[in-house]
Amino acid sequence: MMWEKSDHTSSGDVQDSTVKQSLATCNPPHLDILRAHLSDLGLELDSEGIVRWERSNKLHPRNWSLSRKLYDISLIVILDFATTAISSAGAATSDVAREDLKIGRVLSLFSFTSIYMIGQGFGGAIFPPFSESFGRKKLYVISTALYSLFCLLPGVLPYLPVILIGRFGAGVLSAIPTNVVAGSIEDMFNAGHRIWMIFAWLMAANLGLSLGPIYGAFVVEYLGWHWHFRISAIFTGAMSILLLFTRESRPSQLLEARVALLRKATGDDSFRINNPDHAPDLDTLIRLVLLRPIRLLFTEPIVFVTSIISAVAFALVYLFTEAIPIVYGSFGFSATQSSLVFLAMCVGICLSVLTRFYDQHIFRKRQKNRQPLQPEDKLTGFAIGAPLLAIGLWWFAWTVPPIVNHVPWIVSSCSLALIGYACTEFDTTLAGYVADSYTIYAASAFASMALARAVLCAVFPLFAHQMFVVLGSNKALTVLASLATLFCLTPILLLSYGTAIRKSSKFASYSLDVYRDNQVDAETWEIETVEVEVDGVILSSEPPRTT
Repeated sequence: MMWEKSDHTSSGDVQDSTVKQSLATCNPPHLDILRAHLSDLGLELDSEGIVRWERSNKLHPRNWSLSRKLYDISLIVILDFATTAISSAGAATSDVAREDLKIGRVLSLFSFTSIYMIGQGFGGAIFPPFSESFGRKKLYVISTALYSLFCLLPGVLPYLPVILIGRFGAGVLSAIPTNVVAGSIEDMFNAGHRIWMIFAWLMAANLGLSLGPIYGAFVVEYLGWHWHFRISAIFTGAMSILLLFTRESRPSQLLEARVALLRKATGDDSFRINNPDHAPDLDTLIRLVLLRPIRLLFTEPIVFVTSIISAVAFALVYLFTEAIPIVYGSFGFSATQSSLVFLAMCVGICLSVLTRFYDQHIFRKRQKNRQPLQPEDKLTGFAIGAPLLAIGLWWFAWTVPPIVNHVPWIVSSCSLALIGYACTEFDTTLAGYVADSYTIYAASAFASMALARAVLCAVFPLFAHQMFVVLGSNKALTVLASLATLFCLTPILLLSYGTAIRKSSKFASYSLDVYRDNQVDAETWEIETVEVEVDGVILSSEPPRTT
């Protein structure tokens, strides 16, 4: 499938014309030389004069060796695990640090947790699209090194202004692994493998989210709250060095570099690629790179719905960092003992691997029948997780004091396994759904999701303590369970109408087309011919070619 600019477009048409004339006037020897250059560089030229990857080109990230892919992805996933744990450990740190800083509970929570998430939301709106325009590796390396420095600030200078600067700066930079990982996975893996890669990433992130309160509670208890930041700085500093040995994975960036060699070898500057990230001037840069995530959030129904739901699920864990010490304090647990209850959530997170086997079964069935894998095929876990989240919260709500007494603590903690499973499924399936719906713009779509998530994660801990103290644990959890019950309708709607929504979305249709022009695998999509306007440019599409 190819997109062509309509008659009232730009200089790209002039370049197309130049290339076509060059091809038309090429005598056989010159054509043989051009073919030789293309073959040497692992490229091919279509009839429109657009240079594409040769499918077997080993330089394309999809064709990298397994060891190369695993090294790069493992480092990035570990980094996201660490930064997520550091963020959720903020509540445990704030509870002790407020006594040293002589500030109130809400201000302390804001300084150690909320401002971090606000920073992450700010960074999430900026960095991921830049990774699409300028590549991934530089952002990973530089942001991790700076993250280490911002973590070090509160650890060595325990003053409120320094803490605010350090936590906000670290939050901004944490947006790189949190949001760009999805784009890196899409760069390197096809739809079938993405099922497992996105799952591994999000499971690691959710484990980090659940283990962070345990890490924070024990470090604060035995080493002091300053060491939370010192340990974080040491670890992420080491990670920044290891990231130097990763590779750039953005296919369009790598293709542009190969085409530059082709231009140099042939002396012909008219060769071009279908590069969705090209921003020739400041106006286009702002329109395509900075405003794209906001535009996706408020104009794409799929992005909006998935952003809100995944944000609530994620924010629940931040709320629990404040609520669980209150709930299990009524059982006589200390702060460190209460934090260990989060291990039940970790069990549920790990159990979500079972759903991935079903996802893999669907993928193989589609492959066997030579049918395209549709994004809606990724929603099974969401359809299971939505009711389990509601059940888990209702269970939790009515097995704890003060209204329900004489029920062992282990009964209520088991409900957290269901909640952990559900939250992971929300993250995994909705992330996969968005990644496959928006393909090359996955990082921008995730930036939209991260913005909603950051706002709710910043706000939920601020009212959690007051909510559970004033209403009581039972009624407070009932409010959350009622909200989760409403979410049970969402998977039904997406499974019924998701395909129609995607086909009516000009952005989803266009992104899938450009994705095909920059990839080397044989994924196919059933999309009708459309003519749309994207970012001020009229575009039209042909029916997809059979691959």
